[in-house]
Amino acid sequence: MAQTIDPSTIRVALLAGGTSGEREISLASGEGAGEALRSAGFTVENFDPALKDDLKKLIDGDYDVAFLCLHGKGGEDGRLQGFLETIGLPYTGPGVWSSATAMNKAKSKLFYLQAGIPTAPFEYLERGATFDAVAIAESMNGQCVVKPATEGSALGIYIVEGPEEIATAIDAVHEIDDLVVVEKFIEGTEVTVAVLGNEDAQALPVIEIVPRGEFYDFDSKYAPGGSQHICPARLDEETTAYVKELAEKAHKALECTGVSRSDFILNAEGTPWILETNTIPGMTATSLLPDAGRAAGIEFPELCTRLIESALAAR
Repeated sequence: MAQTIDPSTIRVALLAGGTSGEREISLASGEGAGEALRSAGFTVENFDPALKDDLKKLIDGDYDVAFLCLHGKGGEDGRLQGFLETIGLPYTGPGVWSSATAMNKAKSKLFYLQAGIPTAPFEYLERGATFDAVAIAESMNGQCVVKPATEGSALGIYIVEGPEEIATAIDAVHEIDDLVVVEKFIEGTEVTVAVLGNEDAQALPVIEIVPRGEFYDFDSKYAPGGSQHICPARLDEETTAYVKELAEKAHKALECTGVSRSDFILNAEGTPWILETNTIPGMTATSLLPDAGRAAGIEFPELCTRLIESALAAR
């Protein structure tokens, strides 16, 4: 159980920016979270891990907790979490192993399957490995999704069909990632479920995502009007309960603490298939976690406070 804290006594190091392709989104998340944290009464100082001087200040400074608003490689994949573990500074969100595993869309699927969470049939290919595009096309039996294993925010995703398109997409994704995931395309309704807590983790209301484009791509995520968030999602009670249960299972399977947000596709029959789990959900004005919190009666400052309480309890 997370401990109750007095925000006025807590010094927060807010980390945003970094060096990934999602740097600008991270800075926007940091701005949103920083405002909420200060509103809650915390003393907050901003840091950018892309700057060595800022990393030195973290080592030498006197902070109670780090609030992470980093997305993508170098911030969400366990590397920074390992640095914070080394200097003994508690931080929000899942730990080193959980972050690294969730960030890898190929490895995380293995844990989903072990936990009984439905996930689309897939293959993954390392850079330089030979592959048979014809065999892949046959195994996927129609459209498939080709995407980088360790990038977020729908960067570098292709929906393709046939050996030629598959081969071209694999080569394109390998330009930005050493590991490519090819999975069967499932058409349906996109939903996402945030989970808060440590051992006592519970799912927040399900959000239905109606993207402006073909799927929930980068622009749909972050451009004003890029997508519509419907919360609670337009699902029956049984399906809602099942999707929330799967999100909690994913949180547990990846040994997450504090927060996670799992994305699903519901096919025409209403069966949910997990796509991925995010360990540092966005904190921008258009982000899904704050939306889910508000739907559960948790305003943004309280949500940020809960993340810090979970961080201090976990570490």
